[in-house]
Amino acid sequence: MPWKNQGGGPWGSGPKGPWGSGPQPVGPRPPDLEDLLRRGQDRLQQIMPGGYFSGIGITLILLIVIALWLLSGFFRVQSEEQGVVLRFGKHVRTVDPGLNYHLPYPIETVLLPKALRVSTISIGMTLIDDPARRGRSIRDVPEESLMLTGDENIVDVDFTVLWRIKPNGVGNFLFNIQNPEGTVKAVAESAMREVIGRSDIQPILTGARTQTETTVQDLMQRTLDGYGAGIQITQVQMQKVDPPAQVIDAFRDVQAARANLEQLQNEAQTYANKVVPEARGNAARILQAAEGYKEQAVAEAKGQSSRFLKVYEEYKKAPDVTRERIYLETMERVLGGSDKLIYDGSASGQGVVPYLPLNELSARRPTTTGQLPSGGTR
Repeated sequence: MPWKNQGGGPWGSGPKGPWGSGPQPVGPRPPDLEDLLRRGQDRLQQIMPGGYFSGIGITLILLIVIALWLLSGFFRVQSEEQGVVLRFGKHVRTVDPGLNYHLPYPIETVLLPKALRVSTISIGMTLIDDPARRGRSIRDVPEESLMLTGDENIVDVDFTVLWRIKPNGVGNFLFNIQNPEGTVKAVAESAMREVIGRSDIQPILTGARTQTETTVQDLMQRTLDGYGAGIQITQVQMQKVDPPAQVIDAFRDVQAARANLEQLQNEAQTYANKVVPEARGNAARILQAAEGYKEQAVAEAKGQSSRFLKVYEEYKKAPDVTRERIYLETMERVLGGSDKLIYDGSASGQGVVPYLPLNELSARRPTTTGQLPSGGTR
């Protein structure tokens, strides 16, 4: 170097410069770059007395180059990544997140795909910048969302697909497909059109959404596995399922009419479920009451017949006594529950006093059987 032995600068006067002492620095003096370079050259000359191109110098330089080349094999894999190590372009292993090592280039190289991240693809809609709202808004893509159903109706379907790289399929993901996102989107749209084409519009608009999502996910997974894509479909979500915008009002009217029909049918079924058991219960109650009355009447008739036969047997044995007994029992049964007035006029021969209140007397006094004194009433 031209300034090697000239005392610190081209002027030969150290840090003073060509015009004298120069400005004096305030505070600690910064290190002199030229001084540092000079000291480094001196140390290299001490290590390599024969110069840079001597045997020891070349060996030392080679060792430093080899050490740097070997150290270049260290690499870091981030949390969402997996490292795919290639040896002369062939996939040899996959490493997990963290600090790892591969043989330096060009023996081995590494690729770092986002293998642990769940990606999202939207079909039938896209996000665009909206300056009026100072944000992003959703815009429909009719060429992707309009689909033909099995009953020859058109339905507008917007859905999203969540996917990731399979844990053991990073190599297939990198080398078997060229455009992963485009492939997933094309397979998703094709699978949805196939499932919608086999279904009627009514279940799709009402209660078959979950079943449709599951069927589309299974069909996509089978298709991608057939390609050897190394992609796993984690979920399919149907965001919007509507008729085309031109006829959506008519479809909503039809849906409201069908909802009213179902409501009326449910109310009628509820009323039938209430009335029919009540009618059946009343019928069963009437049948049981009739059966009970029948058994009671038959039992009473059998009892009366048996009693009559027994009385007849006794009557044949003593007709007079039995006849009197029957008369007395009959009179007791007939007169037992009625008010009675008994008049005995055999003693005095006089009649009943016309103004005697017999009804009031009989109402105040309990009814008993017996004989009053001569000329009295009861």
